[in-house]
Amino acid sequence: MTKQIIEGKRIFVIDTNVLMHDPTAIFRFSEHNIYIPMTVLEELDAGKKGLSEVARNARQASRFIDQLMDHENLNIDDGLILDTMNWSETNEESAKPASGRLYFQTQEATNSLPSSLPGSKPDNSILSFAKELQSKYDDQTVTLISKDINMRIKAAILGLHVEDYNNDRVLDDIELLYTGIFELDTDFWENHGKHIDSWKEEGRTFYKINGPSVSKWYPRNCLFNGVDGENFQAIVQSVDPQEAIIEVARDYQNRNNSIWGINARNREQNFALNLLMDPDIDFISLQGTAGTGKTLLTLAAALEQTIEKKLYKEVVMTRVTVSVGEDIGFLPGTEEEKMTPWMGALMDNLEVLSPTDGQDEWRQAATQDLLSRWIKIRSLNFMRGRTFLNKFIIIDEAQNLTPKQMKTLITRAGPGTKVVCLGNVAQIDTPYLTETSSGITYVVDHFKDWQHSGHITLKIGERSRLADYASEIL
Repeated sequence: MTKQIIEGKRIFVIDTNVLMHDPTAIFRFSEHNIYIPMTVLEELDAGKKGLSEVARNARQASRFIDQLMDHENLNIDDGLILDTMNWSETNEESAKPASGRLYFQTQEATNSLPSSLPGSKPDNSILSFAKELQSKYDDQTVTLISKDINMRIKAAILGLHVEDYNNDRVLDDIELLYTGIFELDTDFWENHGKHIDSWKEEGRTFYKINGPSVSKWYPRNCLFNGVDGENFQAIVQSVDPQEAIIEVARDYQNRNNSIWGINARNREQNFALNLLMDPDIDFISLQGTAGTGKTLLTLAAALEQTIEKKLYKEVVMTRVTVSVGEDIGFLPGTEEEKMTPWMGALMDNLEVLSPTDGQDEWRQAATQDLLSRWIKIRSLNFMRGRTFLNKFIIIDEAQNLTPKQMKTLITRAGPGTKVVCLGNVAQIDTPYLTETSSGITYVVDHFKDWQHSGHITLKIGERSRLADYASEIL
């Protein structure tokens, strides 16, 4: 049985994978004390080489510790004060100085573990150190923090209190994630009818509304009527605690309002096209299960605004290269040729948007050449330092990006650039990322209050009846 949690000051032992996941973790434990086993320092040193995100995090964690030790009157046994870090260098606005202290393992652990305990020697060394701290500080709760599930299981078996690292969670439950859609009450117009002003401007219909529901809305929130949502759909243009201005959404389900030959098939897709086609919105996120039309709608809007309306110079598409199965190894060719196998979704949707049935070979080649001039495929690995001017950027499979990677990509946007993030939190392939800590969850939650952003969660699959049925039962 694990020891009961004692209220008050606690002791945390940090596993290596926590620092490799979030280098700022040592500053996230408020007034509690932190212990780092010597094995963790050795593993950070072994994992610091390379250009991967994990290697960069290992190097950054070592830098943080080195800066904390940069004092003239340093006494390791007294612990390092955690509130002396210059946070302006970390670019972590959410990080706060901690009032606890950082300690290191300075002596070999004498607490022996069962000889039959399986697993690697480094993990067992960390467990042994945590057990010794538990015996030494029996008046405090000693907690091992690890993102390794098997490590947590072994710790629990040994009677240690153990927890996952949850500080990077955006939400406690993915069901609380902002959907971008708000259903109006059946008596909405009765309660708000006396406080509504309406007008038309350049063929667009606007309403100014005062009432109790306004305080629940966000900018670019998509509204529909609960009784007859197909007849009334609107988008919040601006909102404050007292009043809001909403605009009646354009009906892209109507054949006359098709975008690059594509029409919306349901209410959520109609809202998505309204957001995608609005030049005043700089950032859009679309979240939904497979087959809901995220990529198709985005590509249609991108081609319409780039080729027909000339609002953007070109379409830039990128995604994280995380394999579902075994990696197929190194790929030959240029950057774009290397990314081609990862862009199957792009090619499949281009076939729908630019059908070649009945065309001769010359026309097919001309169509493909035209699209290749407007659509560029880029790798995430070479995004640092770049600035995209007047581009329509599509970030596919954004659920596999960390919040830090997402920040790196979005901050590449220059003047006149629109960024669209597509993802499905139910299909995360990156280790240590969960639905509540994924990059797309992070940006949806942080952008919902911004006037120039929009989000829609697509729920209805439109790919095929087989795909819809498989999504439901498998």
